[in-house]
Amino acid sequence: MSFQDLNLNTPLYNALDDLGFTTPTPIQEQAFNVVSSGKDMVGIAQTGTGKTFAYMLPIIKNLKYSTQENPRVLVLVPTRELVVQVVDEIEKLSKYTNNRILGVYGGTNINTQKQAVAEGIDILVATPGRLYDLALSRVLQLKSIQKLVIDEVDVMLDLGFRHQLINIFDILPTRRQNIMFSATMTQDVDTLISDFFKSPERVSIAVSGTPLENISQTRYNVPNFYTKVNLLTHLLNDTETFNKVLVFVAFKRMADRLFEKLDTIFHDELCVIHSNKTQNYRLRSIEQFRNGENRILIATDVMARGLDIDNVSHVINFDTPLYPENYMHRIGRTGRAEREGKSIVFSTKTEQESIEDIESLMNMEIPLLEIPPIVEVSTELIEEERPQIKERNNPTKRKDEDAPGPAFHEKSEKNSKENLGGSYKFKIAAKYKKPKTRGDKNYNKRNKRK
Repeated sequence: MSFQDLNLNTPLYNALDDLGFTTPTPIQEQAFNVVSSGKDMVGIAQTGTGKTFAYMLPIIKNLKYSTQENPRVLVLVPTRELVVQVVDEIEKLSKYTNNRILGVYGGTNINTQKQAVAEGIDILVATPGRLYDLALSRVLQLKSIQKLVIDEVDVMLDLGFRHQLINIFDILPTRRQNIMFSATMTQDVDTLISDFFKSPERVSIAVSGTPLENISQTRYNVPNFYTKVNLLTHLLNDTETFNKVLVFVAFKRMADRLFEKLDTIFHDELCVIHSNKTQNYRLRSIEQFRNGENRILIATDVMARGLDIDNVSHVINFDTPLYPENYMHRIGRTGRAEREGKSIVFSTKTEQESIEDIESLMNMEIPLLEIPPIVEVSTELIEEERPQIKERNNPTKRKDEDAPGPAFHEKSEKNSKENLGGSYKFKIAAKYKKPKTRGDKNYNKRNKRK
């Protein structure tokens, strides 16, 4: 099938010609008619399969010209980087149309975004938090939303956006089309669909456990952090083979620690992103890596999820991910658009169980390579790798989070309160021999007679 078979309009064909695209991906092919029909849709597709075009091609085709100021299409994504990327993709498709597109996200001046909203928009791309802030300010009116797209919804729920999503659903028109894309179908995602979607049609392509055939995978058993650094340095020294490398680590502290170790060797070729970095720093790092100014990008799972960066030669899993689905998302950063890609994973002894889970999910074994003799095997350990020493007669006790604090005490019987309902005032009267209400005229008269 080609894009000609999808019966698009001339502006979209011209935009696709400029981009050099002739054949739709499987998710684009199968989602087109469902989205065009106006039905609710749930798409389960691995990252790197062209999800943005899958929902935007039919939406833009059917989006008529309008001068109204309020947006008619709302796209929700979990991170600021994805807002920038999705806006860029929609602008490419809308090159020959009059669509007004705006991206809004936190970490920037909200007043500037309010002014942009007031100028009028057709398609709004947003993170949930900033969207809700703009809606509460009354500057952004959502009453004209006809189509709601939630992209990377599993990440959104992992980041704790569930309550914000529910609040957004409450202020959206009830008559709308819901379109959702996720790389994994979790219980939380299924609950969200049941609560807010109306008989959605499901389109499943390259589900999370399906390894992409165009990505070759290998792994190394590595004893510790410093040996991992030595092996990674050895591999990265081959600049011709490893010409655009995405390195994944487990958490933010590890990203900074690895960046510090590699910075002395690959200073001008290296950049890093994680959620503690400023917005400008993160966007600049991604752009420098995307444009080839930096050869190596160190990233955490959440920050790189969904990012579309072309021609990544290698994905190196410096830390083996705890959840096998995250491994699939990571390696999906390479081998995009059916190009050849390579994935390498480093695993310590404590990470072997995670490797087994990954292989079980994919139903295949990842070929094991020997560490080259030239690579120094270090015996130095970082803090997390050192054995925990406990004194025999003074074992370290885990803190009981539910235990009462030092200031907690049971109230005395005299001060304890009891819910007595309507009889409370009579109890007080019996206890103190006087009415609860001051100035009781009858009581005062009786006392005077006495």
